[in-house]
Amino acid sequence: MKALQAALGELLGDAQLVAETLPGTDLKLWLIDANNMDRAFSPEETRRILEEPPYWCFCWASGLVLARWFAEHPEWVAGKRVLDFGAGSGVAAIAAAKAGAAEVVACDLDPLALAACRANAELNGVTLSYSDDFFAEADRFDLIVVADVLYDRANLPLLDHFLSRGQQALVADSRVRDFNHPLYQRLDILEACTWPDLAEPAEFRYVSLYHATR
Repeated sequence: MKALQAALGELLGDAQLVAETLPGTDLKLWLIDANNMDRAFSPEETRRILEEPPYWCFCWASGLVLARWFAEHPEWVAGKRVLDFGAGSGVAAIAAAKAGAAEVVACDLDPLALAACRANAELNGVTLSYSDDFFAEADRFDLIVVADVLYDRANLPLLDHFLSRGQQALVADSRVRDFNHPLYQRLDILEACTWPDLAEPAEFRYVSLYHATR
């Protein structure tokens, strides 16, 4: 936790990490203090945030959707080997573990994100494994879960890579509306917001959930 708090402090001065219960769930995460988001950021703070966004101290809408989905539909992960790609705060990985997954790997390139995953796993009393290289993982997973990592259509080739390491993929995304991929079928469109609430445009509060089987 000390390393995470120090990293956040370097970006936003007096910003604090606080343990917050996510709306509509029984999960807690270490998140940026919502009160800190109400003030105006200096030009230097804005520059630092844009260069190194502390995405690991937010629960993005798609991660919240997956957390609720696994709680309501544990059969998706119960007894299965799951990898959370671009884990960020680890919310989807933690939700999968709490829903009875046999093994969950939180995978992220960012060391701070993996540190956040560890801190959040401890906060929720679950055990995760960790990886910083998706392509170094063996093709042994039952399900690859992905929340808000596509951002734009230029990243859509990742959809094929997900199925190179898992039998199935479950992808939640609030930015890309229609994958137009032959293997991915939309299951639902669900509403959620980033937490703390960033007052994002209404369109980003609707999360598309897609499933693929190879």
